[in-house]
Amino acid sequence: MFHCVLYQPEIPPNTGSIIRLSANTGVQLHLIHPLGFELDNKKLKRAGLDYHEWARVREHDSFSAFLNTVQPLRCFACSTKGKTCYTEPHYQVNDAFLFGPETRGLSQELLDTFPPEQVIHIPQQPNIRSLNLSNAVAVVIYEAWRQFNFRNFY
Repeated sequence: MFHCVLYQPEIPPNTGSIIRLSANTGVQLHLIHPLGFELDNKKLKRAGLDYHEWARVREHDSFSAFLNTVQPLRCFACSTKGKTCYTEPHYQVNDAFLFGPETRGLSQELLDTFPPEQVIHIPQQPNIRSLNLSNAVAVVIYEAWRQFNFRNFY
């Protein structure tokens, strides 16, 4: 199983879509507080449809609380500032993928705590804003899962 970690997500429909993605891929979803919305938000529920019952969603007060509780094998920070393409690492079961808030991404201070090879990016055209959060999560999670021939981890 992989872990998808949303650091202080701000937009309910994005998180709802990622809940749906998590249910479909078997990835455990972790939400790092503070959140930019309430979990009972109507837009969050609408985007996640009825997938909430199949998704595994956990909340954590901080990123360090997530690390201490879950103890992932490795954690990859996903950022437009990364030098490693998301397809380069050989992912392993229990790896985690950290995604930043929609309006600002992960802080440089947080990125500096990662080894450079664990700050990954998705290639895109120059001078264009980054992908939507839910799209970026889907790209990275499906690549990690593809490397395991889409094997179920339940």
